[in-house]
Amino acid sequence: MTDTGRVALVTGAARGIGAATVPTLCAEGYAVVAVDSCAADGPDRGAGVDYALADPGDLEKLAAEHPGQVLIRVADVRNRDALGATAKAAVERYGRLDVAVAAAAVIAGGQPMWETPDAHLRTLWDVDVMGVWNTAAVCVPLMLDGPEPGNCRFVAVASAAGTRGLFHLTGYNAAKHAVIGLVRGLAADLVNTGVTAVAVSPGSTRTAMLEATAGLYGLDDVEEFAGSQLNGRLIEPEDTAALIAFCCSRQGAVANGSVMSAEGGFRG
Repeated sequence: MTDTGRVALVTGAARGIGAATVPTLCAEGYAVVAVDSCAADGPDRGAGVDYALADPGDLEKLAAEHPGQVLIRVADVRNRDALGATAKAAVERYGRLDVAVAAAAVIAGGQPMWETPDAHLRTLWDVDVMGVWNTAAVCVPLMLDGPEPGNCRFVAVASAAGTRGLFHLTGYNAAKHAVIGLVRGLAADLVNTGVTAVAVSPGSTRTAMLEATAGLYGLDDVEEFAGSQLNGRLIEPEDTAALIAFCCSRQGAVANGSVMSAEGGFRG
């Protein structure tokens, strides 16, 4: 086991905020099961996703950098059976599951709502919403059956789009609003169990997804998004990962049912 004895599962672990969360949790002594679809530029990305996702090499790099502490699995959050098998593998390997971080997401958009293809909305719903739903559905029962449910945490990565309306991203707005509602409902369902649920809501974060968003807006440089934040800079994935790690901690129970802002003073 690891220093803390705690075990976390992180989806969307090969890139962006998920990839930053894995080493952050490792540094705090967690064993981490790092999960990603590794869909790269293949057809499984989903309609409307016009940028390359992670590939298996990104996931393998995490394991190489944290030998014996990171267990990698290729699984798509849209596939509950595959995700369930992965969560069970965590328990089989480490004897418990204390934390789940649902960071897997994609972005699609660039048109007004009435011109947005239904297929694009379906992709956003299936990955960004049902992916979080599936992660909770397979991980929470394992937490409740584990040795310390009172210290177990479910954390979903939402977005500033979950509380605002962003131009030409109506489908993404709808999906991230749904993530926040899902987390609040889950926290209510978990009353008196000790397991908590929280959403972490990033603003413009330096990731491949932000580069894709710049493309949707016809921007040449992601730095142009910095003007939307009161801190005057883009958020680094490691900044958000640090807040996620707090929410995963025993002390993070205080955030139960809330939306923790990592927006940098986002003003949309």
